[in-house]
Amino acid sequence: MDSVKLSSKGQVIIPKPIRDAYHWDTGQELTLIDTGSGILLQPKAPFVESALDEVAGCLLYTGRPKSIADMDKAVAEGLKAQFHDCG
Repeated sequence: MDSVKLSSKGQVIIPKPIRDAYHWDTGQELTLIDTGSGILLQPKAPFVESALDEVAGCLLYTGRPKSIADMDKAVAEGLKAQFHDCG
C-alpha cells in the first residue's frame, strides 16, 4: 500500500504506478467523494449525465435502419481490430 503526505498547501502527489494504472495524465480532473471513512477519487465524467430521450434528436441518421445482426457484426469487427494482437 502506498502512502502520501499532505503538503502545507493541501496537496498530495498520487504515486506514478497508480496514475499509470488508471491512465491519469497531467491535467486529469478528478471528483472527490466523501465515503465517511475516507475519500474516493474518480475521473471526472466528460459529459453531464443525460437520458436517451434528451439527446436522441441529435442522432440524424438517414440511411437504411441497421439490424441487430448488422450491429453485432460491427461490434465484432471493432473488437477484432482493437485486439488484433491478443489472439
